[in-house]
Amino acid sequence: MPPTAAHRPARRGAVLALLAAGLFGISTPLMQRAGAGLGPWQTAALLYAGAAMVGWLTRQPAAREARLTRTDLPRLAAMAACGAGLGPVALAWGLQHTSGTSASLLLTLEAVFTAGLARWLYGEALDRRVMSALALLTLGGAALVVDQGRAGGSGLAGLLAVLLATLAWAVDNTLSRGLAERDPGQVVLGKAVLGVLATGLAAWLAGEPAPAAGATLALLAIGAGGYGLSLRLYLLAQRVFGAARTGSVFAFAPFIGAALAVALGERAPGPWLLLGALLMVAGLWLHLAETHSHAHTHEALTHEHAHTHDDGHHDHTHDPMPRGPHSHRHHHAPLTHSHPHVPDAHHVHTH
Repeated sequence: MPPTAAHRPARRGAVLALLAAGLFGISTPLMQRAGAGLGPWQTAALLYAGAAMVGWLTRQPAAREARLTRTDLPRLAAMAACGAGLGPVALAWGLQHTSGTSASLLLTLEAVFTAGLARWLYGEALDRRVMSALALLTLGGAALVVDQGRAGGSGLAGLLAVLLATLAWAVDNTLSRGLAERDPGQVVLGKAVLGVLATGLAAWLAGEPAPAAGATLALLAIGAGGYGLSLRLYLLAQRVFGAARTGSVFAFAPFIGAALAVALGERAPGPWLLLGALLMVAGLWLHLAETHSHAHTHEALTHEHAHTHDDGHHDHTHDPMPRGPHSHRHHHAPLTHSHPHVPDAHHVHTH
C-alpha cells in the first residue's frame, strides 16, 4: 500500500484532535471569567447556543456526508444529556469553586475514562505502552487532587465537580464514536439544540438571572469555538483515529487551558501541580508514540459514510468517478492485508 497521507491515520487523527484540544483548552479559563456570577445552567445553555450556530453553518450535502437517521436519536439524546447537560454544568460550578489552572489540568483525566470505555464498548486495542500512558495520566490527576486538597475543602469540592464533568464527557466521547461517520455538522447541531433546550429550561426553573449582553456574546463566542468547532474536529478525529486515541490526544487541552489561566494572572503552580503536569506530559508522550501494524482480515461489510478511493479500502467503481470525499451506501468484500492502522470504522478487529 503506498504511503500517501490517507494511509497515515494516526498523524491525520492526531492533528485533528490537537486542533480540537486547542479550541476547547482555551475555552475553560475564558469561560471561568465570562461566566462569573452566572448560574451554571445559564452558562451551559449559552455555550451550546454558540455551538448550535456552528453546527448549522457547517452542515454538508447528503452527497458528501451520511445523514443522521431516526435510529441515531437515542444515542444523540444520551450524548446531549452527558456532554451538553451534566458536563458543562458540573464544570461551570467547579470553576467557581476551585483554581482554573488545577481544573484545566484535571480535565486530562477525561482521556483515561474515554480510553477505558472505548476498550470496554468497542474493543479498541490498548497495548502496554498505552496502558502505561493511562497510568501516568491517572497519577498526574491524583497529584492535582492533592495539590488542591492542601488549599482547602471548598477547592476540593470544586475539583470533584470538575472530575464529574470529565466522566460525563468521557461517556459523551464514547457514545459519539457511533456517530463519527455521520455528518459532523448535523451531529453538533442536534446535540447542541438538545443541550440548549434542557439547560435553558433548567435555568428558567432554577430562577437563574439573565446574563448581561457582554457576557452573553462572550459565552456564545466561547461556545462556538470551544464546543461547536472543537466538537466537529473531535468527531472527524474519531472517524480516523478511534475513541481512545482521540481522547488521549485531546488531553493536551488542559495544558493549553492551564497555560492561559496562568497568563491571565492565577497563582503560580505549586510542587504538586508541577508534578502532576510532568506525569501527564510523560503519559501523553507514550500514548502518541504508539505504532500498530500487523496482518489483519476485513470481513464483508456494508455501510455508509464519507470516503475517498485512495485509502486502500474503497475499491468499488463509479461512473463517472467522483472527485474528493463523497458518501453513499457501499459494500466491502473480504480482504486480508497489512499496514499501519488505528481503530477506525474499518479496523475493529480483535487482538
